[in-house]
Amino acid sequence: MLLRKQVLCTVYVMVILGVLSLVPVQCRTSKFEQGLDYEAINCRKHSAVLTDFGGVGDGKTSNTNAFKSAIEHLSKFSSDGGAQLIVPAGKWLTGSFNLTSHFTLFLDKDAVILGSQDESEWPLVKILPSYGRGRDAPGGRRSALIYGTNLTDVVITGHNGTIDGQGPYWWTRFKKGQLKVTRPYMIEILYSDQIQISNLTLINSPSWFVHPIYSSNILVQGLTILAPVDSPNTDGIDPDSCSNMRIEDVYIVSGDDCIAVKSGWDEYGIAVGMPTEHLIIRRLTCISPDSAVIALGSEMSGGISDVRAEDITAIDSQSGVRIKTAPGRGAFVKDIFVKGMVAKTMKYVYWMSGAYNSHPDHKYDPKALPEIKNINYRDTVAENVTMAGQLAGIDGDPFTGICMSNVTIGLSKKPKKLQWNCTDIQGVTSNVSPQPCELLPSKGDEQGCPFPEDRLPVEDLKLKTCSLKTFYA
Repeated sequence: MLLRKQVLCTVYVMVILGVLSLVPVQCRTSKFEQGLDYEAINCRKHSAVLTDFGGVGDGKTSNTNAFKSAIEHLSKFSSDGGAQLIVPAGKWLTGSFNLTSHFTLFLDKDAVILGSQDESEWPLVKILPSYGRGRDAPGGRRSALIYGTNLTDVVITGHNGTIDGQGPYWWTRFKKGQLKVTRPYMIEILYSDQIQISNLTLINSPSWFVHPIYSSNILVQGLTILAPVDSPNTDGIDPDSCSNMRIEDVYIVSGDDCIAVKSGWDEYGIAVGMPTEHLIIRRLTCISPDSAVIALGSEMSGGISDVRAEDITAIDSQSGVRIKTAPGRGAFVKDIFVKGMVAKTMKYVYWMSGAYNSHPDHKYDPKALPEIKNINYRDTVAENVTMAGQLAGIDGDPFTGICMSNVTIGLSKKPKKLQWNCTDIQGVTSNVSPQPCELLPSKGDEQGCPFPEDRLPVEDLKLKTCSLKTFYA
């Protein structure tokens, strides 16, 4: 395991150095050639460049005020065709800044936004009502590097520009127990509609990378997300109490779950009652030796339903798909569909846990039992696997309606003797190898487990071709 982590960390460092070596220290001119286009949910009538507002791309000068001034100015055009802010080539050090509606933040291919290591540039924000406290510590939480609330029509994109959260500063403080509030996320959008995050490289977030919450109609596309495999809580993408979301063509190396689907924590999530639903995940590649490729929970107290994942590549990860819950969570995880997963070097292919007993406080109701049902996995090929499935429901609250079909799992040189460990679950299987446990009997159905054939509205979202021509708002 140690050797594997060292190899992955070496690969990770090489990738990062390769990315950052492309970035010049001094910024280029703010003028862009005509005809440089990008795809977005909406185009903008007005445009400006960060240097118009005093931005300095030397990697040392703080640009927090430049970002804030630019966005405040461009917000005036939200009702007049919207505006785009272009971040040109250079290294742009900044603390947290807020977005506005009908707005595009665009990063040049040689642009790097650097998260400040001055904590005074990361203001405190309100506790999330569905969590009841800070995630790292009860004392509150820092604003995300790129933050927005109550917005409509927001695009964060680029020609594969980079956002570097400079996470090691925060990881060290977290590991030493020096933080009294929750670390900032990289991108967090709350209570918003029509969001696009695409065509960027995101590295070294202080904590979670992409966190849309209480939002709808979201497209996350074409991201490369990189963090050391031993970095704490660096989830890739966390859809949280969101509806109608599409994640596709994403590559993630992470110290935590690559995609973690959430909807609030215990009594707080139950009270808010906003599920994550109608979520599509396609063409995801994940490396996460200590966590899941796709996790459902553990904070799922608003409910999770209608998740459709396909064409998933899992490499050297702890588990392919994991359901995490516990007494006190309440709500449900239901109507989950996963097909076309290729897994290589895994501890578990499938993992379900009804005893994920982390709680925000002692006020939760242990009688608030979650409902886990209609979980469908099909068309999986895995190799070098230690254990096929660790599936544990809750005593008196079994996980039901589990279906697995057309699953072939090749074992490692030293596999577990017990390949399927099953308690408090009910379901059926078809054409699964190695032979599943008795609680998942074969039904002999060649059609296999279902996968929805209808289309969700977010699948029919049409992108427009937008221009990067420079003119000044």
